[in-house]
Amino acid sequence: MKSVLCYGDSNTFGAKPVEFDILEEPVLLADLRYPEDVRWTGVLQKELGGDYKVIEEGLCARTTTLDDPIEGIHKNGKPYLQPCLETHSPVDLVILMLGTNDLKYKYHLSAFDIGLSITVLLDIITKSTVSKDGTAPKTLLLAPPPIGKLTYLKELFEDSVEKSKEIAVYFARAAKRFGCDFMDAGKIISTSELDGVHYSADSHKKLGEALAKKVKEMI
Repeated sequence: MKSVLCYGDSNTFGAKPVEFDILEEPVLLADLRYPEDVRWTGVLQKELGGDYKVIEEGLCARTTTLDDPIEGIHKNGKPYLQPCLETHSPVDLVILMLGTNDLKYKYHLSAFDIGLSITVLLDIITKSTVSKDGTAPKTLLLAPPPIGKLTYLKELFEDSVEKSKEIAVYFARAAKRFGCDFMDAGKIISTSELDGVHYSADSHKKLGEALAKKVKEMI
C-alpha cells in the first residue's frame, strides 16, 4: 500500500466557509468541518482506491513557520513536520499545501517571504528518511488558490488579496530548487464567495480528482 501524507491548514482539514462573525460566535470545529467523503482528501482516497492510504494532517490556522500570537505556537507548521513524518512512516508521498494563513495581516509578510518560508518545510521533507527504502518521500507542493472576495474574514486578511495572487510564482521556484513536483491549485479551483478563503464542496471534489491523477503519475 502506498502512503500519501497531506500536510496543510484548514483547507486540508476540510473547513467549510465561515458564514458568521468569529468575534461574536465561537468557532466549533466539529460544526465547521465537511464530512470525510466531501473533503478533498476523502475524494482523493476514493479516487485512488485501496492500494493507497491517504493521511489527513490539516490544522486550522496552520502557518508555514510562524507562531500565532493569538491562537498559539502550535499553529506553526515547522516544529510538528518532522514528528509527523516519522509518526506516519513509511511515507511514499507528501502533499504540502500551506501559505494562506501566512497572508494574515498580523504577520505582515510579502509573497516572497512566504515563498522563502515554504523552502524551510521543503528542506525538512527532502532531507527526511521516512520512505520505505530510507530515502526522502516524493513531494508535491501545492500553491493555494488566491484569496477571493472577503466577507467575515476581511479583518484577518486585510491587504492580502493581491499578495495571494503572487504565491504560486514563488512556490513554483521553490519546488524547482528542491526538485519537487508543483501544482497551482488556483488553476483548478477558486475560493468560496462566502468568505473568500475556504473551499466549496464542489471545489473540494475538483481538487481531489485532479490530485488523484497527479498522485498516480508520481507513485
